[in-house]
Amino acid sequence: MLRFAPSPTGDMHIGNLRAAVFNYIIAKQKGEKFLVRIEDTDLSRNIEGKDKEILAILNLFGLLWDDLVYQSHNFKHHHSFAQHLIKENKAFYCYCTKEFLEQKKQEAIENKVAFRYDDAWAELEKQSNLKPVVRLKGAKESIEFYDEIKGHLQFAPAEIDSFVILREDGVPTYNFACACDDMIYNIDFIVRGEDHVSNTPKQILIQTSLGYDKKIGYAHLPIILGESGRKMSKRDSASSVSWLLEQGFLPQAIMNYLISMGNKTPTEIFTLSEAIEWFDITNIAKSPVKFDIKRLRYINREHLKRLNEDEFALLLQSKDTTIGAIGKIYLEETSTLNEIREKIEMIFSPKDIKKLYENENFEFECIELFKVLDLLIMQESKILDDYDSFKNEAMKLSNLRGKKFFKPLRILLTGESHGVDLNILYPYIRFYLKDILRIRGENDISQHI
Repeated sequence: MLRFAPSPTGDMHIGNLRAAVFNYIIAKQKGEKFLVRIEDTDLSRNIEGKDKEILAILNLFGLLWDDLVYQSHNFKHHHSFAQHLIKENKAFYCYCTKEFLEQKKQEAIENKVAFRYDDAWAELEKQSNLKPVVRLKGAKESIEFYDEIKGHLQFAPAEIDSFVILREDGVPTYNFACACDDMIYNIDFIVRGEDHVSNTPKQILIQTSLGYDKKIGYAHLPIILGESGRKMSKRDSASSVSWLLEQGFLPQAIMNYLISMGNKTPTEIFTLSEAIEWFDITNIAKSPVKFDIKRLRYINREHLKRLNEDEFALLLQSKDTTIGAIGKIYLEETSTLNEIREKIEMIFSPKDIKKLYENENFEFECIELFKVLDLLIMQESKILDDYDSFKNEAMKLSNLRGKKFFKPLRILLTGESHGVDLNILYPYIRFYLKDILRIRGENDISQHI
C-alpha cells in the first residue's frame, strides 16, 4: 500500500500535491491501494476544515483514495507501542525540563559542538518534573537505506541520539506516529519531500526497535524553488494549490506540470491516466527544480485547447456552446480561465469610449459608429449575418475609414482596441449584438443619437 499523509495545518502546497500524485501513480502501477492519512496529531496547529479542503483538492485532481484514516484515531496503538518499547528497555522516561535542555543547547553552541542528548540526563529532574516525555534510545549502529532518487544514504549512530516519541501530554511525536502507522497499514513504498530525509532514519529505528523488519522503499523529492531561486514558501502565492485553481489553472494542467518538473517524459502534454503508463520515479532529477509559472501557463493553454466547446462553456459557468467557442478563440492571447472570463466579461460589459486606447481617444468615432450599429440592430438587418457585409455597410454608413473605423469597431464589440481577428470572433458574437452594443454612461450620449 502507498500513502499520502498531509497535515491539516495550512493550505495544500504544490510540493505536497506532487508527492500525492506520485504516490497515487505508483500505487496504480503496482496494483496496490492508495491510502490518505490525515496526520492530525499536532493538535495545537490543526486548522478546522483544512482536512476537508485537502480531501476536496485530491478529489478534484482525480486522486481517489481507497482508504481514509485520521492519525489521531490510532493514539491507543501508538501508546501500546511506546509501552512495549519501555518494557523492552528500548525507550525510557525523560524528566528533563525544556529550560534544562535549552541550557545544554546553549552550552553546545558556546563550545562550538553539535548538540546531542545524553541519556544520563533522563532522571536528573525527576523530583521536580512530574510530566516526563518518553524517548526512544538512540541508534547503536549506522542506519542506511536506498533512495530511488538520491541513491544510497547512511546515517552514523552519532547522528541519531535518543529522541522523543511521546510528549509530556501523551501525544505521539510526528516521527513516532508516522512510523507506527506505516507499520499498521503495511506501507511498502513512500514518496515525500526531501525535508523528510532526516526523519527517515528515525522512523526506521522506531520500526526495527519494535521488531518490524519489512523493507520499505523510499523516494525523497527535491525541493521546489520559487522564482527568486529560493525554497518556495507560503509567502509565494503560486505555492498554494488553491491559489492556482483560483487563478484559472486546470487541475489536469497543474498535474501535468508537477509530473514533468525535473522529469523525463515521453510527451509534453499528457493526462494522469497516460502518465500511469510510463511514469518512472527513478527519472526524477536529484537537484531542486524551479517553479516556472510561464511554463505552467503554456501547459494550461494546451489542455484548454483539448476541450470541446461544450466542456469549455461549462468551465466558464455557461451552458451556451457559443460561449465555449468564444473562449477557445481567445486562447490565442490568454492561457487561464480567469483571463478568458475577463475577455468575455469585457465583451458583454458597457464600453468605456472616453478613455485612451494606445494613447489615442476614439470617443467621437465610437459615437458615430454606435449610431450606425444601433440602427442596423433595430432594423434586424440581414447584413448583420455576415462579417464582411456588416463591416462594409457599417463603414459606408459611418463614413469612417482605416484605423478610425476598425479601432472603434473593436472597442464597441470587445472593449479593447486590439485582439483576436474580428472576422473569426464575429460569427459567434453576432447572436448577442444587442447585449454587446452598450456604452458606459449611455444616457450621456443619447443627445448625439
